[in-house]
Amino acid sequence: MDSLNSLIDGFGTALTPMNLLWAATGVLLGTAIGVLPGIGPAMAVALLLPVTYGLDPTGAFIMFAGIYYGAMFGGSTTSILLNTPGESAAVVAAIEGNPMAKAGRGAQALAAAAIGHFAGGMIGTILLVVLAPTVASLAIGIGAPDYFAIMVLAFIAVTSVLGASRIRGLASLLIGLTIGLVGLDQMTGQQRLTFGSLHLADGVDVVIVAVGLFAIGEALWVAAHLRRSTGKPIPVGRPWLGRTDLKRTWKPWLRGPVIGFPFGAIPAGGAEIPTFLSYVTEKRLSKHRDQFGKGAIEGVAGPEAAASASAAGTLVSMLTLGLPTTAVAAVMLAAFQQYGIQPGPLLFEREPELVWGLIASLFVGMVLLLALNLPLAPVWAKLLRIPRPYLYAGILFFAAVGAYAVGGESLDLVILLVIGLIGFGMRRYGLPVLPAVIGVILGPAAEQQLRRALQISDGSVTGLVNTPFSVTVYAIVVLIVAWPLIGRLIARLRGGRKTAEESRTVSGG
Repeated sequence: MDSLNSLIDGFGTALTPMNLLWAATGVLLGTAIGVLPGIGPAMAVALLLPVTYGLDPTGAFIMFAGIYYGAMFGGSTTSILLNTPGESAAVVAAIEGNPMAKAGRGAQALAAAAIGHFAGGMIGTILLVVLAPTVASLAIGIGAPDYFAIMVLAFIAVTSVLGASRIRGLASLLIGLTIGLVGLDQMTGQQRLTFGSLHLADGVDVVIVAVGLFAIGEALWVAAHLRRSTGKPIPVGRPWLGRTDLKRTWKPWLRGPVIGFPFGAIPAGGAEIPTFLSYVTEKRLSKHRDQFGKGAIEGVAGPEAAASASAAGTLVSMLTLGLPTTAVAAVMLAAFQQYGIQPGPLLFEREPELVWGLIASLFVGMVLLLALNLPLAPVWAKLLRIPRPYLYAGILFFAAVGAYAVGGESLDLVILLVIGLIGFGMRRYGLPVLPAVIGVILGPAAEQQLRRALQISDGSVTGLVNTPFSVTVYAIVVLIVAWPLIGRLIARLRGGRKTAEESRTVSGG
């Protein structure tokens, strides 16, 4: 009942004319930016982060939430019409959505994606309302060793799940941790990696890191590959679904959130895994398996609902534990820090108006998303005709203006370019960007919690594993690290048994 009362108060905040305007602005901006190839929600939020300096925190986060969900919808539009996912969570939408569009059913694919996002977002947000206060109340009892263990889990899970190999994921994390070390040591006041620059004594602003790695790195990478021809968008009519389509999609819309929400709440790489799991589930359960790969509407509806619910799950971890499980959450955490607000167990007590206003705005944003995007789908399709050189020149301009707005120092532009070149190099060698961003944000916090835990235990390492919670988390970490080895061992044992059985059969024959 307390959560329900708080949510009603949140609607009072979210439904004020100004906050409604920010929600609508976020949804429109997010969708427009998400539609453009290569610009996902993380880059959208990173680019617009400096713009919100003059806003009050509640209005800013309501707009960010709109951008987040809008960009996820826009990413699926690009996947369906151009076979180019606007962001990683929309990769699966291209598998079935693009064949549907080529077969003249692009309108139906877009409608299935839009309603899937609406259903997944609504169910995920309801779960957020129910679970977030409980998780926050439990998290109040978590101490320094427990927080450090959670951060280690985040580091290991993200580096293990993302990228072509664990080594590359770990390399990306180390890049982020190194950037996070720049500045003054929080406990001793010693300068670290500042190269004698007073400007770097405060550290590298997380906004500049996020904009550099996402926007500049991506723009440079695309510019280096502009010679390659790109596909042409497929024209689309008004999105609608017939009775047969509705019969095939309503169950995937309900199953997707069940898969997506838990994966969003844990540090396991965001929406990529649940969307693939949802796709595999729908393929197994479908009565039209022969259509998969040729344009099965279930393969669009389920994964899109899973992706949207995963976004709501992401907010549970970010708001209650201060733990970003996706790139967007990492950038939003940077936005919280920009306003001097620390997400965590006490956020619901200290900033109830902000938190419940943000959660209520998710419901409002979902309705706006559906109401605005279904009729505007043909308009978004026209955005795909913007020439890539103009598009990425605009991104570089806004990124530079945003970075300069952070501190008003020209050195920030140099730092932005250097980090952008690092982002370009990471893409060149297949290093995932998310571990680096999480390393920058969580690295200093993890170091602080580690030192606190060791101080409490007088320097004894056992102080890191002296609670049941930390022991459980480290057990999960060991399982994640050892799982590939366990898998290989099981495969060898099975192979050995088969060989033994074959030899018995031959000798018996």
